[in-house]
Amino acid sequence: MNDIYVQYGCGWSAPKGWLNYDSSPTLRFERIPILGRMYTKNSERFPNNVVYGDILKSLPLMDQDVRGLYCSHVLEHLTLNDLRVALRESYRVLSVKGTFRMVVPDLEYFIDNYNESTSTMAAINFLRGTGLGVENKGSGLIDFIKSMYGNSQHLWMWDYKSLKEELKKTGFVEIRRAQYGDSSDVRFNEVESKERWDNCLGIECKKK
Repeated sequence: MNDIYVQYGCGWSAPKGWLNYDSSPTLRFERIPILGRMYTKNSERFPNNVVYGDILKSLPLMDQDVRGLYCSHVLEHLTLNDLRVALRESYRVLSVKGTFRMVVPDLEYFIDNYNESTSTMAAINFLRGTGLGVENKGSGLIDFIKSMYGNSQHLWMWDYKSLKEELKKTGFVEIRRAQYGDSSDVRFNEVESKERWDNCLGIECKKK
């Protein structure tokens, strides 16, 4: 088994020893010689060891090349059909018996909070918390570009049983609900961040 560890949709989290991919248009712009260095949209730039790579368009990896695969708060930004594309690509690059860990917002958590709340703000809090609501729709050119090419909006939410079924259909096995830092492969400790697991859904599975 190759000793390659990959994270996709990494944002600014780019641990050494991992291949860190992100598909942000901002990353692509920052990598343009000279011009990219002048871009200051965000408070910080992508780390130098982040490489452009889109899980929906095939990562630059060979089949069964990866021992450990990780994504954090990525899958909820995909449509249902794109989620299935991403899982197939994840399965392709993962080695046999390789480990795939993921964390997403937990739809069941937000539903339980909504059902238990007596607040008149319950529905608004639900939509804000899940990222499914749109509070303001801008009309300017920048707003249009963000809506076309940005990926901050949540497009599909998951609970454990529904995401487990998608993983199972893709071919993954040994699917279990995971907790922060509970993987038997200690390399995942290098990439996981506790605050991104709080009140969220973590899953670990393997390639058959």
